Amino acid sequence: RVLRAVQVIVDEKLANPILIGRPAVIEHRIERFGLRLRGGVDFTVVNPENDPRFRDYSETYFKMMARQGITPQYAKLEMRRRTTLIGAMLLSKGEADGMVCGTVSTTAAHLRYIDQVLGGTNEVYAAMNGLVLPGRQIFLVDTHVNVDPTACQLAEITIMAAEELKRFGIEPKVALVSHSNFGTSEAPSARKMRDTLAILRERAPELEVDGEMHGDSALDPKLREQLVPDGTLIGEANLLVCPNIDAANIAYNLLKVAAGNNVAIGPILLGVKAPVHILTPSATVRRIVNMTALVVVDAAA
Repeated sequence: RVLRAVQVIVDEKLANPILIGRPAVIEHRIERFGLRLRGGVDFTVVNPENDPRFRDYSETYFKMMARQGITPQYAKLEMRRRTTLIGAMLLSKGEADGMVCGTVSTTAAHLRYIDQVLGGTNEVYAAMNGLVLPGRQIFLVDTHVNVDPTACQLAEITIMAAEELKRFGIEPKVALVSHSNFGTSEAPSARKMRDTLAILRERAPELEVDGEMHGDSALDPKLREQLVPDGTLIGEANLLVCPNIDAANIAYNLLKVAAGNNVAIGPILLGVKAPVHILTPSATVRRIVNMTALVVVDAAA
């Protein structure tokens, strides 16, 4: 999938791809899949087994991590076996403009090295997924990073996600979704969503947001108006903020499959200082291409 995506990226002139992997394996797979890619012409290869830059990279990584139990020997080992770490170092050194990773392993495993080398713009990272459905666009957070975020973290995640939607040219309409519908439950997760709303009212008073509410209330403004005529969310919500990773991830994957052949966007990694996104092992060729295009826009900005 990655190499097929690279072929599309090259054909559409989206970017100059840098592949991190063993050259012999890459060439074998290009031949096996009948692709037209030419190493050194259509893409550049960073060989994790042998690159003259790795001495500098491992020394830099050791300096970053010396107070976190990393020895010089371990830094060298990590630099030759962790492709995401190599990619993050390429960005740190200014030798790449962005990175897409994650088709193998877990979000947490990739985020570890991204955080170590590149760092964040806020105190929390988050992942946002989007779906282009018939008649509507829906984005959900946090689908992959925070297992059970606090109200303060959810408020920060909401603000980051809303800013990302604005960069897409979409005016964010935020619903804080829950099993509780405007005070029908006093469960901890319901109170957390109400606390999130209170924090957002203070920190982002211009944001169109309301909650806590059921999923159908978020997408059906007539139903919502019957419940709360003085609500502060107008029309259909396009950004659903979930109380935990279970709710967000399950909702996204159910919608993605039930909606059929519609466009899935993401995961979009929020809160990193560089244009980086962590995909999932289920990412299609088109999603890899779409996320590469997003990275290009991020880097240009």
